[in-house]
Amino acid sequence: MAMKLPSKWWTNPDAFPKRTLRLNLLASLEPDEDGIVYDFRFLDDAQVERSEEAFWYKVPNIMAVNDVTDLNDWLVDAGLSGEQFKSAFRMLTKLYHVVKTNQLMYYYEEEEQDVERVLNIFIRLNSGGTILSYSDLLLSIAVAQWKKVDARSEIHSLVDEINRIGTGFTLSQDFVLKAGLMLSDISSVGFKVENFTQANMEKLESNWPQIRAALVRTVELAASFGLNGQTLRADSALLPIAYYLYHRKAPANYSVSNQFAADRETIHSWLIRSLLKASGIWGSGLDTLLTALREVIQQKGNESFPARELEQVMDARGKSLTFSPAEVEDMLSLQYGDKRMFALLSMLFPFVNLRNQFHMDHVFPISRFTTAKLRKAGFTEDKIEKLARMANELPNLQLLEGTANTEKRDALPAKWLATRYPNAGDRTHYCAMHDLGDIPETIEGFEMFHADRRERLRVRIKAVLDVEKG
Repeated sequence: MAMKLPSKWWTNPDAFPKRTLRLNLLASLEPDEDGIVYDFRFLDDAQVERSEEAFWYKVPNIMAVNDVTDLNDWLVDAGLSGEQFKSAFRMLTKLYHVVKTNQLMYYYEEEEQDVERVLNIFIRLNSGGTILSYSDLLLSIAVAQWKKVDARSEIHSLVDEINRIGTGFTLSQDFVLKAGLMLSDISSVGFKVENFTQANMEKLESNWPQIRAALVRTVELAASFGLNGQTLRADSALLPIAYYLYHRKAPANYSVSNQFAADRETIHSWLIRSLLKASGIWGSGLDTLLTALREVIQQKGNESFPARELEQVMDARGKSLTFSPAEVEDMLSLQYGDKRMFALLSMLFPFVNLRNQFHMDHVFPISRFTTAKLRKAGFTEDKIEKLARMANELPNLQLLEGTANTEKRDALPAKWLATRYPNAGDRTHYCAMHDLGDIPETIEGFEMFHADRRERLRVRIKAVLDVEKG
């Protein structure tokens, strides 16, 4: 196998060192805290060389061994002796027999009559064939208990419908089922068999038309914020919004009516800040968090989205939406392709009408930062790698209408602006709106432009996120 090294470029052939499954022949046979006895790891040659207290054997080599005595000779040639030799020989002999001679069939008798455990075991065993997810099994339970509506058809058709909204989402039946539990006010929103009782499924079926409508409104709202399957970092972030729209009985025109403009802005700010958190809001402890947020909306969400009260509950659970100066520095170094990037740009530049198709555009075209072009421009090798990294960072990115981005292509920003905005006042206005500062005419001025805009964006981020000085 091969995994990319974090400090290497994707185009660097050394970024993906090949790793081979190896067995540490000198490892203790005492089980570790996870109950693991044998030390198997995928390692490359460099990692093996750095292992001073281990002796690694390439597991695939065992296939070429025809007799146990060959293992004895190999260990002698490797320089092992005494207790180390004995321990390694026993381990290698066991590996040889397990792989080449023993005809083994393993079984495990499950003594507990817990349906939850049975389903989990089934999922693990089934993963080797046509994968059947846990939610597939739960959906089957719902299908069996809905009386008037075909649950499978309804849920699958809703998934297809919401994924076609805007420029497309990648929401799943897991998302819809979780939303069904949450919006039906079922006490627990966890994916557990015990929550898919006949009574709960009857409640979900009776509320289905309203739940379906709320989910469509929610995804329409997310699309109006410019989000899609590539930029929505956590699908679960939409669930409290869906519950709010369901609880409030939001009309079909909620995402476009001026009547709800202020409410939409509050939701947008809360959602984007939750998506920007590097540590992740919507990961561990999700079910209990969603249940707590639902209670807040029940009590405080009758007339407007209760962002402040939701944040207080989130903060009490270690899911704070308050940002530190260190997090701001992290945002300034975000790379193009990071799912947080669009959310951040949309918050920094709210004047952009995200209902239109907007692209994340490189102010200085990325095509100008190839190794060949930078080398031709006279930059040193160290500078070339630095500039290529900086070109993909936040200070070199902006939101630009799709048509304008197509026109711009690989033109340098100063030349493109002069063509698109012949009037100097218009150019000045554009640069001010996008916080571009003074744009140099050549690539040689990029580093200074990057540093200047980085400082401008630092100030803007701190103001938008209300970051305390520190």
